[in-house]
Amino acid sequence: MYRGKFIVDGHADILYRMGKEKLSFYDDNALHQNYKHLRQSGVDVQVFVTFIEPEITASEQLFAVFDSLDRFHREVERADAVQAVYTVAELHRVLQSGRKAAILSLEGADALNGRISVLHALFQSGIRLMGLTWNGANCVADGVGEGRGAGLTQFGREVVKTMRSLGMIVDVSHLAARGVWDVLDLYDGPVVASHSNAMSVFAHRRNLTDDQIRAIAASGGVIGATFVPAFIGASDVLTIEDLIKHIDHLLTVAGEDAVALGSDFDGIESTLVDLRNGSDYTGLLEKIELRYGENVFSKIAGGNWLRVFEQVLPKF
Repeated sequence: MYRGKFIVDGHADILYRMGKEKLSFYDDNALHQNYKHLRQSGVDVQVFVTFIEPEITASEQLFAVFDSLDRFHREVERADAVQAVYTVAELHRVLQSGRKAAILSLEGADALNGRISVLHALFQSGIRLMGLTWNGANCVADGVGEGRGAGLTQFGREVVKTMRSLGMIVDVSHLAARGVWDVLDLYDGPVVASHSNAMSVFAHRRNLTDDQIRAIAASGGVIGATFVPAFIGASDVLTIEDLIKHIDHLLTVAGEDAVALGSDFDGIESTLVDLRNGSDYTGLLEKIELRYGENVFSKIAGGNWLRVFEQVLPKF
């Protein structure tokens, strides 16, 4: 919490980096967002992402997903510190207790391998937010790195509709443009881009056009302004002020109810010079509050994400 306001980070690859580098969440180590940094950051709700490298074969993808979820439950979740939440009621209860709430997310639907039953199983295993692709193509859609830029497959359309009925949030970050529009047409609820910036500020394939930004806002969703230097600007030395330029633009195009935060901590090799890890989060929060005022700050810092969680997740 920061000055009485709940803070939400909509995307971090903590579990991936823990597994890859054999790091402990509760040690003082190189993780951008370990438990020490999480407490210093003021973040109350952290989205813990399961990311499986695309080199993992289709037959092994699902096993890797469950390895990541197991890592969360064995190495991160503690009754007195971090608690996974699966319903709106659980989210409210954990926030009121002063503990850190965790939302479990999957980045890329490769593990579904064309089976809708796997989506149901992942939901039952706690996944509450899912990005349909990483940069390549899979059984659901094309990512931004797939040259043909196709939209949702027939199976992908079934996935999106099923996610809504289950109470799972759909994330269009990494999705090719046609797929973004397909999701916005199909998903009867708030659509999110958990970690993307504005194409008009810096032209990168992972950023969103103004039309996409407006459409996500119109769905009731959010865009998580992300801390990835490569999505912020071309300079080798970028700061929070450069990130603020994207937030300014997102506010102008989408409005104050659609702008949020999605760090991508532990999924990036380089950082902003003054936002190196979670311990620097308060520097960003201070600048947002000073620039936009308390009401808009409370929405960007966490309120908009919380609204989406409350709208989409199962109530009980």
